[in-house]
Amino acid sequence: QVQLVESGGGLVQTGGSLRLSCTASITSFSTYSMAWYRQASGNQRDLVASIGIGGTTNYADSVKGRFTISRDNAKNTVYLQMNSLKPEDTAVYYCWGRHFGMAYWGQGTQVTVSS
Repeated sequence: QVQLVESGGGLVQTGGSLRLSCTASITSFSTYSMAWYRQASGNQRDLVASIGIGGTTNYADSVKGRFTISRDNAKNTVYLQMNSLKPEDTAVYYCWGRHFGMAYWGQGTQVTVSS
């Protein structure tokens, strides 16, 4: 059973920073493509950032230059460093992983940015 467990969410003021972590209970983490999605209240779930097996990254236009995704395969963990946070970044952030066509989601962590 693959489990993705997020942590690091919380309440922060505009301009502040947070780092989200997602730890996976799998033995072949390095072979998983990983990503972070977010879903604001009443909205669809959107891709924030992704990182491939080789470390290639991709970002939504709205977070480019502010967010950084990274992975530590030795710790089975993917991170999302979020800087210069804005109220519109408020959402539940979900970790996502894919391996040979099978996709998995974490339970989500709330990020709230106050104005």
